[in-house]
Amino acid sequence: MSGSLSGSSVEDNLSLSPKLSPPSKRQKTENRTTGNCSTTNSTSGSKTQVKTTMSVTSTQNGSQNESMDDIDEGLYSRQLYVLGHDAMRQMQASHILISGMRGLGVEIAKNVVLAGVKSVTVHDEAVVTWADLSSQFFLREDDLGKNRALVSTPRLSELNNYVPVTANTLKLSEDLLDKFQVVVLTNSSLDEQLWVGDFCHKNSIKLIVADTKGLFGQIFCGFGKSFVITDSNGEQVVSNMVAEITQEEEAVVACLDETRHGYEDGDHVTFSEVKGMTEINQSEPRKIKVLGPYTFSIGDTSSYSEYQRGGIVTQVKVPTSVNFKSLRESMADPEFVVTDFAKFERPGQLHIIYQALHEFVKQNKSLPRPRNKTDAEQLLTLAKAINKASPSKVDELDENLVQQMAYQAGGDLAPMQAVIGGIAAQEVMKACSGKFSPIRQWLYFDALECLPDKADTLLTEDTCKPKNSRYDSQVAVFGEDFQHKLSDLNYFLVGAGAIGCEMLKNWAMIGLATGPKGHVIVTDMDIIEKSNLNRQFLFRPWDVQKTKSSTAANAVKTMNPSIKITPHEDRVGPETENIYTDDFFVNLDGVTNALDNVDARMYMDRRCVYYRKPLLESGTLGTKGNIQVVIPNLTESYSSSQDPPEKSIPICTLKNFPNAIEHTLQWARDQFEGLFTQVAENVYQYIHDPKFIERTLKLPGIQPFEMMDSVKKALVDDCPQKFEDCITWARNLFQDNYSNQIRQLLFNFPPDQTTSSGALFWSGPKRCPHPIDFDISNSAHIDYIEAAANLRADMYGLKQNSDRASIVKMVSDVKVATFKPRSGVKIAVTDAESQANSDTMEESAVQHIIDALPSAGNLNKCKIKPLDFEKDNDSNFHIDFIVACSNLRAENYLIPPADRHKSKLIAGKIIPAIATTTSLVVGLVCLELYKLAHGYKSLDKYKNGFVNLALPFFGFSEPIGAPKNKYYDTEFTLWDRFEVEGEITLQQFIDHFKNKFNLEITMLSQGVCMLYSFFMPPAKRKERMVLPMSEVVKRVSKKKIPSHVKALVLEICCNDADGEDVEVPYVRYTRPGP
Repeated sequence: MSGSLSGSSVEDNLSLSPKLSPPSKRQKTENRTTGNCSTTNSTSGSKTQVKTTMSVTSTQNGSQNESMDDIDEGLYSRQLYVLGHDAMRQMQASHILISGMRGLGVEIAKNVVLAGVKSVTVHDEAVVTWADLSSQFFLREDDLGKNRALVSTPRLSELNNYVPVTANTLKLSEDLLDKFQVVVLTNSSLDEQLWVGDFCHKNSIKLIVADTKGLFGQIFCGFGKSFVITDSNGEQVVSNMVAEITQEEEAVVACLDETRHGYEDGDHVTFSEVKGMTEINQSEPRKIKVLGPYTFSIGDTSSYSEYQRGGIVTQVKVPTSVNFKSLRESMADPEFVVTDFAKFERPGQLHIIYQALHEFVKQNKSLPRPRNKTDAEQLLTLAKAINKASPSKVDELDENLVQQMAYQAGGDLAPMQAVIGGIAAQEVMKACSGKFSPIRQWLYFDALECLPDKADTLLTEDTCKPKNSRYDSQVAVFGEDFQHKLSDLNYFLVGAGAIGCEMLKNWAMIGLATGPKGHVIVTDMDIIEKSNLNRQFLFRPWDVQKTKSSTAANAVKTMNPSIKITPHEDRVGPETENIYTDDFFVNLDGVTNALDNVDARMYMDRRCVYYRKPLLESGTLGTKGNIQVVIPNLTESYSSSQDPPEKSIPICTLKNFPNAIEHTLQWARDQFEGLFTQVAENVYQYIHDPKFIERTLKLPGIQPFEMMDSVKKALVDDCPQKFEDCITWARNLFQDNYSNQIRQLLFNFPPDQTTSSGALFWSGPKRCPHPIDFDISNSAHIDYIEAAANLRADMYGLKQNSDRASIVKMVSDVKVATFKPRSGVKIAVTDAESQANSDTMEESAVQHIIDALPSAGNLNKCKIKPLDFEKDNDSNFHIDFIVACSNLRAENYLIPPADRHKSKLIAGKIIPAIATTTSLVVGLVCLELYKLAHGYKSLDKYKNGFVNLALPFFGFSEPIGAPKNKYYDTEFTLWDRFEVEGEITLQQFIDHFKNKFNLEITMLSQGVCMLYSFFMPPAKRKERMVLPMSEVVKRVSKKKIPSHVKALVLEICCNDADGEDVEVPYVRYTRPGP
């Protein structure tokens, strides 16, 4: 773009792959409102002009009220759990213009296209230069001299077949801007920003200005007057059970004291199911004031009836309206979002410095040259003058900050584009949907800690000057030597999902592992699924069912052919330590986790501590993200602190007293596992494991009876021969679950039952149930029969049947036995009672079952397979069963049901995810990687971080140092250990610690094997004392030591000279080489 803040860029040539629509749905056709463009190509030099024509009608918050196709939940499922269907529909009606296709522009465009807006138009008047290649991942060296927008468009189009992406290379005009709900400016001059800002503010078009300069970043949001925010934070609404409501002018509500209510001052709530004070059930949402963890006030209830019992209070999201200043007004009177509270004064400084930089470009027609002192002095002069005249002047201008801006303004860093691009793209989504709180109105961010120590001495104008290299814009910030250092790094990336894809993209752009000594290993055992495409942007529809690691590796090689990368498909864990050996880890410079489970994270953390390798850890949950850097001999490790365990649901609540949909969904999952997984696994073991019965009989309580009874039912009592048998089984299961068991429960505890204190038994968290009579005309009942019968058929290898009419006919022919509640049936009210009831079992009953079973030898041809729960296959009846099973249970207890979408989230334990958060988090991780590459040994250089784009909130802190322990006068941390090399006997090992460290070993173990203890029988101790340590390990573990294991990890318990137990490090016992 002419007059832009940064120099012209380089674009890439992509061969356009054939577009494939997602498997379940064809691409939408544009009718009245179209994002397709009619183009007229007029070649002038190297520039191709594209004229774009659109017809768009703007409404509140940038959406159109037009009929929409259904949302493709298979593609957008993880994002829908972040945004919700309403916000998604608003986005699908929004047309977006993104101007400037350098690294930042394409990062924003990538995230917005993945998000699924109506259309995206990318605009750029400039051509690709070498400076663009350091961060614009859709440009190639072959694209030099071509228009950036034209080159980027086909590659962006591949990301999402539902989003038309078009290019425009003409000068921005009011006629063009008027066709969009949201306009994003990157790489633009201040003059352009101001006139565009005035026009957008006047015409209710949402404006976002985003920019990066080296290690500095800036975002402005102007969403006009009366912008409506429908949900400020995106958190799930909180419901609580009511214990008391007072009858007074400032009424107090007390919740049951099982858990804190979780409300905040200013929240709004509604009430339901309140007995006595029934008027409150119909009242409008009430604003609350929090009084304590279990109480809050709600205003006047003095005219209402007296509260008796019960009730549910539920939080309500109340839309709010916000007025935004225009860009011109906000320049003079800015509001800032603080991104780092350690730099609280920084935004005001950068607000002035950015204005000075725009003026510098206006006067010089270029940015300041890297490390050029004359240009830096001119920028300082301009900054002082602008600050003096500014209504938002700062008291004292930070001259060093001005100098740093001048030195690196020509820099263009992929991690910074990821950070600012991720934030800005989320603001686009907010502008479209009103979901979450927008930036009010300026955000400034810097990562100057990434500069090397003594940067002003190490870096010169000569070492930072451009040399027609794809890394020129990174060299401008860090110098040529650092680029060589990055190129020779060896890194292990564990995971190639959303974080892994973004990580590899950033690594390719910064030139990691592109030198003669550099190498990246990426491992991921998963294959690509359709739901991955929404955020794992290296994958395309035609990659579904391919391996993630290989596909991702090939994709980044296209972005930067110089990267040396090898994909693996191995799980990390003890079983692959023959692959990821001592030699493997010794050669690494660092490890980066891109994992989705805590166990694997902790395993890699232990390996990094053992091999003393830095670890970059990160994770996302919807709009929330965190990063942690683990540095050998400096910080605590990932495992040093852990989140509290998830709160479990009491067994009695699940079995008999559910009060929330989460309870019925967990019950449904347990039903699935018990009916279709565990039973089949038990049968398989009975048939193929001769010791199955012997092992089962040793189980505690009534487990032997339950397991053997399930095997007998599966093989004898209920073994189906045809699909009709599966229907009969399903119908009887319905009767037992939703009618018989409830009738028995009410027989034991009638609705008017009272406790010993006189209170109603069915009150508080206990909801009184009612039985359900099977109704052949009720579709929910048939849904259950269809899903359960088909799962049963699948388990037994029978042909399935989805013909509803035939299922209805078959189920209508099933005769169900009449049920009569029985006296003497024990139903546990507490988990303690449940445990007591399960502690006793008659052995004769188990033997009777075993005697009735057919011989295992006669069942070798038995076809029965366990069904592993798979939530993302909509044709396998798994989620169908969960939804029907849970909602019928909810109906029993008058609990509001959950739709399929919510049921899948809770039962499938799905982690909500969105591309914007991933982009931001990975950008922050890569900024920490810069610091590791510098070799910093000071904690204050590094940043752990937590972010929440919904609020938005950014919190950074210095990593926590490794805790220190001590024995005698020797301090040690988790990074320290005793080193013992060469084969010695157990006696010599014990003597070594006594003689060298004055420590008496009282116990010695390796893994789960106890090698030595002070209480060991004398004969056994004497036998082991003379054996070499390796031999002791082999004999005790009864396993050979694998050839790849060069050292053993030994844990020791020791006493000091006073006989007191002391904590000491572990021992690394290095075996002699071959």
